[in-house]
Amino acid sequence: MGRKFFGTDGIRGRTNAGVMTAATAMRVGQAAGNYFVRGKHRHRVVIGKDTRLSGYMMESALVAGFTSVGMDVIMTGPLPTPAIALLTREMRADLGVMISASHNPYADNGIKLFGPDGFKLSDEAEAEIERLLEEPPKLAEAEGIGRARRIEDARGRYIHAVKDSVASEVRFDGLKVVVDCANGAAYQVAPSAIWELGADVVSLGVTPNGTNINDGVGSTAIEALQAKVVEEKADIGIALDGDADRLIVVDEQGRAVDGDQIMALVATRMHEKGALTGGGIVSTVMSNLGLERYLERLGLKLERAKVGDRYVLEKMKAGGFNVGGEQSGHMILLDHATTGDGTVAALRVLTSLVRSGKPASEILHLFDPVPQLLKNVRYEGGTPLENETVKSVIASAESELEGSGRLVIRPSGTEPVIRVMAEGDDKSQVESVVDRICDAVRAAT
Repeated sequence: MGRKFFGTDGIRGRTNAGVMTAATAMRVGQAAGNYFVRGKHRHRVVIGKDTRLSGYMMESALVAGFTSVGMDVIMTGPLPTPAIALLTREMRADLGVMISASHNPYADNGIKLFGPDGFKLSDEAEAEIERLLEEPPKLAEAEGIGRARRIEDARGRYIHAVKDSVASEVRFDGLKVVVDCANGAAYQVAPSAIWELGADVVSLGVTPNGTNINDGVGSTAIEALQAKVVEEKADIGIALDGDADRLIVVDEQGRAVDGDQIMALVATRMHEKGALTGGGIVSTVMSNLGLERYLERLGLKLERAKVGDRYVLEKMKAGGFNVGGEQSGHMILLDHATTGDGTVAALRVLTSLVRSGKPASEILHLFDPVPQLLKNVRYEGGTPLENETVKSVIASAESELEGSGRLVIRPSGTEPVIRVMAEGDDKSQVESVVDRICDAVRAAT
């Protein structure tokens, strides 16, 4: 049975429509609170948010829900998603909540939940909370209603933690860094952390007004960053998304560097130091074949997971890996964070830049990606991937690419769309394969 509330990364949607309403947020607080209220201790939840206008509304509704079932609430204000994961663990909270729709426009919002260990909830835990959402909540007695407070030192705690991910002898003096915070959750902490380590920081996307998050800035709109890096003659540009769990880099020439190249750099440096565990890294089915071949030359493996940083993390924990991520920019460095952390990953890149003495364009282009093409096909109904003609076309394409490329076909988890991706050494072959499959899917709907 499909889920009504939770998707691949918590609950997300357009504010004041569908599941993303104040009423739903209050019920989520009650259901999640009922799920985590165990034992006789005072139960505690940490709530953070990004800079969306609707964050105030959703925060208030969640506070009402949690306190009504007996949980005390700690509010941090705008902070990155990984900061909430960190504070949940450090403050011995039972639960952490991040109010954010990540890289989506400001009109959307979302709710992400973290367990007491700072990791995102399992599918099983989310399913149980979803079940509780359909039942009347177990409200606390009047004397047991929770209290709410706002803490003022949350930003400082997080800045200290991310700086601790850098070796004490490393300083960024002499580096000029453009930092684009997407007018989002990291607008204060990311530039501060990088500046405190000695860099000359030029900031973009640090004037949130409630409606400009991800608007022409951030990791999904890097043109402004590219122009600023060239204009300022900076050494590197750093782009985060709205909740700062994602990182895209721009080298000194203004060229974009995606998550695959960042993972290649991090894995190489850690492998050289003997600090890489698991014998390689974890990424998703979308990572470029060029990354896999590069790692193989180093004697390392690329373990692939389903799309979504939570599935990357599951494979990391199961296989003992400490580095994982996604082509889109999620970077999970388990030695320092329990979820994707764009700021921590950025500091790792800057550290490599300082230690190498080489330009970003050299250290961040470690392999040549093979041609890769992704197309989305919208359908009106039915199950086109079960159509016999579609199956036949896919089988033929897989046979054609065998040994020289890959084919990934998956339905979207949030909309009636089939995503068709192919990659291989021959660009024209890749384009032909994708077009044939897309045509077959369209004909079957």
